[in-house]
Amino acid sequence: MPRGLEFFFDLSSPWTCLAFANVHAIIESTGASARFRPVLVGGIFNAVNQGVYAAREQADNRKLLHSWKILKDWARLADVEMNFPSQWHPAKSVNAMRFATALEDDQPALIAFARATFESYFGAQDNLDDPDVLEAAANRAGLDGAAIRAASTTDAVKARLRSNTDDVIARGGYGSPTMFVDGDDMYFGNDQLPLVEAALKR
Repeated sequence: MPRGLEFFFDLSSPWTCLAFANVHAIIESTGASARFRPVLVGGIFNAVNQGVYAAREQADNRKLLHSWKILKDWARLADVEMNFPSQWHPAKSVNAMRFATALEDDQPALIAFARATFESYFGAQDNLDDPDVLEAAANRAGLDGAAIRAASTTDAVKARLRSNTDDVIARGGYGSPTMFVDGDDMYFGNDQLPLVEAALKR
């Protein structure tokens, strides 16, 4: 029976962009079933990881400054365009994640939208919080951007995004991407993908 992978993600995270690019080969090679689940990373930070905000305010934070170099190294290795940070950083992602949540039940469409939106924000440096930008990204992915935009404003989609975010917090998550193998084996971030692959192969 195939192992199961849940990938909780927010489109505003550069490390999530890298993990998203890299995880598909792992899913394919292991034969795992996978479900991508949109969350609001700001809600996670507010609830359980407020230290992120303090770190951003430290202009001489060596770990943070070095992380920009490592980010570019990973992007080069993954062949991902990474023009980051942009003028929109730190980006608001509520609209983007509502668009994504509206597509959660159609996983191929969600993956196509996420890929196009990552390229828009981290490649072209477009405004992630602009519904016009998001609609255009959806259209480029071959989806009906206007329909997704309309669905993203519904109470049902808003409630589902909150529920996904609450779910990952309740299960121990503290950021994006958070990944679970078979429900309770948690991993975090692009750097831990080799461990995810090993777990899926066990």
